[in-house]
Amino acid sequence: MNTLRGIHHVTAITSSAEKNYAFFTNILGMRLVKKTVNQDDIQTYHLFFADDRGSAGTDITFFDFPGIPKAVRGTNEIFKTGLRVPSDEALVYWVKRFDKYNITHSGIYEQFGRKVIDFQDFDEQLYQLVSDEADTGVAPGIPWQKGPVPNEYGIRGLGPIFVRIADFNFYRQVLETVLGFRHADSVGETHLFEVGEGGNGGRMIVEHNATLGQAQQGFGSVHHMAFRVKDRKELEEWIAHMGSYRFPISGYVDRFYFESLYANIAQGILLEFATDGPGFIDDEEPYETLGERLALPPKFRNNREEIEGLVRQFDTVRSTKTFEKEYLD
Repeated sequence: MNTLRGIHHVTAITSSAEKNYAFFTNILGMRLVKKTVNQDDIQTYHLFFADDRGSAGTDITFFDFPGIPKAVRGTNEIFKTGLRVPSDEALVYWVKRFDKYNITHSGIYEQFGRKVIDFQDFDEQLYQLVSDEADTGVAPGIPWQKGPVPNEYGIRGLGPIFVRIADFNFYRQVLETVLGFRHADSVGETHLFEVGEGGNGGRMIVEHNATLGQAQQGFGSVHHMAFRVKDRKELEEWIAHMGSYRFPISGYVDRFYFESLYANIAQGILLEFATDGPGFIDDEEPYETLGERLALPPKFRNNREEIEGLVRQFDTVRSTKTFEKEYLD
């Protein structure tokens, strides 16, 4: 069976689709490639931010569940999302950028051979910028070419993903025996695993913590993580494989932009297997205007008027605007 090909996406929860859009567009310089709804809850926005073309492995997505409480941090959760930048020099730029926009951050430090910066958004959602300076693994995407961040410093993909777990021995067995991850390094109770071609785009960093209480999902937390499979054929192989281990699984799910399988692989940890295609450039939206209208998969399009009445309307048009590159020298 083919191995997982690296990170596909991360889906998190925000308190405000509007603030989320402003943060990712104006501060992080990532491109909104799809503004749609949660296909299992059509009153909820689902926003996809990615590289210039919405490549697999570059998108972080957000649900805007009405009325959801703030997350409670703890163990048994996906607690932080890594975002890749091209170089160590890029991190120096991002320190200046975060300072300019009053974004809480750690400054530059080193973790598992990479220079990184931890930071958080208005919901206290946790992120890490990681330098691709020495990276030779899963290939990155291309930063949003027309955004405010200079291309040579722009975010170009996801990784690593950070998990905090109480039963580390069980979780390690799942990663290595079931999912094909490789243990690469450990520092104390923090452990590095890689899958596929490895590198930042194929990394998971696992913190063993049996002391904290059980995390509770809410805004400011991650909902699930997804890893890449090539196509429907590979996805069907994983459906059979995960079923053979008797994990609770969803079976095949068609998300239109990709095809999926969901599996609960440990307490509090939801893993999605997602195909690389078809992608976000489709019959509704060409490359030039990605994310500028409420996009709906075909099965929802006859209900557009109803759905538009359920979600708050807000402007995400960028094709008619010019974002000046901010060099901050």
